[in-house]
Amino acid sequence: MGKQTIFTGKPWEQTVPHAPANISNGRLLHVSGITARRPDGSIAGPGDMQVQAAQVLQNIKDVYAAANASIGNIVRMTIYVTDIDAWRSASSTINELYVSRPAATLIEIPRLASPDMVLEIETTAELD
Repeated sequence: MGKQTIFTGKPWEQTVPHAPANISNGRLLHVSGITARRPDGSIAGPGDMQVQAAQVLQNIKDVYAAANASIGNIVRMTIYVTDIDAWRSASSTINELYVSRPAATLIEIPRLASPDMVLEIETTAELD
């Protein structure tokens, strides 16, 4: 079995060279780093960790829906933040992503692709 590319249909997806997600061998869903982009490509809550966490969660749910997958199947998650202290106050927003108790890593980095972005999350899930 090969690779299946997943798109949610949001217009901005056609402006970047990567896909939101791929399914490999029919069993693993690899989700790219998901940021707080709205469907039109603008950034929700520039510099606001809480607002961006909510948008990132929705965007991850959209990718999983497009792949006919459940966030309950997440086995691995990497979270990139630009301010770990701000993350602590916003982290409960994404608690739904921990339903399956995935392996997870939290990394503070100096900046993301846009200066308005403060959060990016990538996930891997095992499909049913």
